[in-house]
Amino acid sequence: MAHTTAPDVLRYAAFTPDPHGGNPAGVVLDATGLDEQRMLAVAAEVGYSETAFVTERDDARRRFTLRYFSPLAEVAFCGHATVATAVALAERIGTGELHFDTPAGEIRVETTADRDGTVGATLTSVPAHSRPADATELTATLAALHWDAADLDPALPPHVAFGGNDHLILAATSRARLADLNYDFDALATVMRTHGWTTVHLVWRENDGSYHARDPFPVGGVVEDPATGAAAAAFGGYLRTIGLVTAPSAITIRQGEDMGRPSDLTIEVDPYETPVRVTGQAVPIATPAS
Repeated sequence: MAHTTAPDVLRYAAFTPDPHGGNPAGVVLDATGLDEQRMLAVAAEVGYSETAFVTERDDARRRFTLRYFSPLAEVAFCGHATVATAVALAERIGTGELHFDTPAGEIRVETTADRDGTVGATLTSVPAHSRPADATELTATLAALHWDAADLDPALPPHVAFGGNDHLILAATSRARLADLNYDFDALATVMRTHGWTTVHLVWRENDGSYHARDPFPVGGVVEDPATGAAAAAFGGYLRTIGLVTAPSAITIRQGEDMGRPSDLTIEVDPYETPVRVTGQAVPIATPAS
């Protein structure tokens, strides 16, 4: 039986302890009976880069089925909306391990609370991997970004990386190049749809354990994501693939600074394991209407 009233939508900022930072996500904890068209309409009305919908839930087993929608389309996996959903559930049923069945596969999430009560979540991705980008992919993307080949860091080669969905990874030579993002929205969306990419993950390496990132998301109807957990998982697989992780490592990713919504993500990468762990906090940014 379909919903006849509007579902309650929670709003959380993910990968931040500050409701004015991070990446906003919509969370619908009871999406039973909502069809794809209704979920898409709700996501478009919310207007965030993604809204997560819990379509089935078993609180006793702490197992939930999740679907994710941008304002324009369904996506197979969304890291920041997963973290937001995990925190929302932990605040209601208690912290601990959660299991999410998503279109990309099963995602295990461990939730914990700080002394001040802020809840954090660590998701374990599906197996992450990457491959070198080909010349056609790279040429079209650079043109849409208004970047040149000289803007790319040769030590971090362009790859298409997967951590639940595909992301093109491009590394800038400088923080200034990363900060100066003024791309052709329609052209980049066309390239991304052609190749099936969810975001373009633009990074700058501050040092081996710290990166800055920006994620254009025109295929979702959004200029840029201020925090992208799925791309962070894919990036972890990329670092392992290109040989930059030779021992279990924790790496920080700072994102959203240039948008005024700073976000902090931590990825844990093991050279001998294909999943990547992604950690961040989330806090409510609005109370749903009663």
